Amino acid sequence: MSILKTFTGGVHMPEYKELSEKQAIEEQKEPNKVVIPLNQHVGAECTPLVKKGDFVREGQKIGDSDASLFAPVHASISGIVRDIGKVYTTGGWLVNSITIEKASDEELEALGNPNSSELLMEGYGDFRNLSKEKIIELIKEAGIIGMGGGAFPSFAKLQSSDDGTIDTIIINAAECEPFLTCDHRMMLEYSDRMIGGLRIVMKYLNVSSAYIGIEDNKQDAIDLLEEKLKDDKFIKVAVLKTKFPQGDAYRMVDSILGRKVPQGGRTKNVNTFVSNVGTFVAIYDAVTFGHVSHKRVVTVTGNGVKTPKNINAYVGTSIRDLVEQSGGFNGDVTKVIVGGPMTGVAQYSLDTPISKNTSGIILLTDNDYKDEEESQCIKCGKCVEACPVHLMPLYISRYQELGNLKMCDKYNAQSCIVCGSCSYVCPAKRFLAERISVAKREIKQSLRRSR
Repeated sequence: MSILKTFTGGVHMPEYKELSEKQAIEEQKEPNKVVIPLNQHVGAECTPLVKKGDFVREGQKIGDSDASLFAPVHASISGIVRDIGKVYTTGGWLVNSITIEKASDEELEALGNPNSSELLMEGYGDFRNLSKEKIIELIKEAGIIGMGGGAFPSFAKLQSSDDGTIDTIIINAAECEPFLTCDHRMMLEYSDRMIGGLRIVMKYLNVSSAYIGIEDNKQDAIDLLEEKLKDDKFIKVAVLKTKFPQGDAYRMVDSILGRKVPQGGRTKNVNTFVSNVGTFVAIYDAVTFGHVSHKRVVTVTGNGVKTPKNINAYVGTSIRDLVEQSGGFNGDVTKVIVGGPMTGVAQYSLDTPISKNTSGIILLTDNDYKDEEESQCIKCGKCVEACPVHLMPLYISRYQELGNLKMCDKYNAQSCIVCGSCSYVCPAKRFLAERISVAKREIKQSLRRSR
């Protein structure tokens, strides 16, 4: 077994995975309330299928759309719809959401004690006996999205890839962000389901070559999967150098296959389909067992929580519920981040609900980070060396400060993946990634106005 060549650029950083990587996945205690956003995905917001006062069952579809790009949403617990209205998501967006609370005994009696068992989709079974049309229907109806953070509806991604051009499928199992270990634990505990989901996608796309890309800091997962796949001629484990942002899909394709995704392109442009560990697990569960996507594994970690854990959580549960199941605060918590520390979003409320693509909740104390003053750029070039997209962050950032969007565009600001590597290595502590992110948004807005 050899370490495959990695991409150029990127950074090495403390991992902090030891806090939770040995913690087996724990089922969440069923919450008394969930808040289900009607848009947890790239694409159109769903229209509610229920109204205030309705009783809904776990797994019931409660939001749908006629749009071509969307993902239906489902109730994650059984209970009464208490409200439908705008709620802030972990990404900071104000989204129409459905609030469901457990019903009291009196309410259940008044409703005639409706059956509250989990619903299953129709027509599921052994994928080898199912048509392509049935497979894609199950994936669509289950509401599966890219669960690594991308949130692109999986049925749409698969359909757009089903044109005979894909020759390789990759499970993105790098999990390169510090702290996060949910994918690692799924590989150890849900490995058969993950591989099963991969085989379903291989059948759907008629592809016979696949890789599971894992960084070399997850040796136990590498050993397990290599043993399980030792006689498989079509699926291989690709061991990758531990480096951030190895988990970016374009870097993953470059590392494993040596293929360069063109600027503004997709992995499909280089004949490759890439998706996350959790997505393949969800595909297997939908096709084989008829389960909809209403739970996901979340890492709750950091020095600010008493007992870091990996929890199989109900979509729509609050950050607070998961922190409480992990023992509560450990000391003075000054920052709560959803996602990884490099690309995640700091939260202002513990009552914010998690979504299908929430991979982690990180609780930090004053001792974990410090706000530092910016100083002048010394043009050392470290940000250029670290950039995995081969941009010049120092110039894009400076032109954004000057309000010169034309030059930002000239230096390809739109190609930035906002991984934060440039800001991490900057000795002057410049807010490079933040300013480039603003430049990208301003360029996009400028293009809209010019149309």
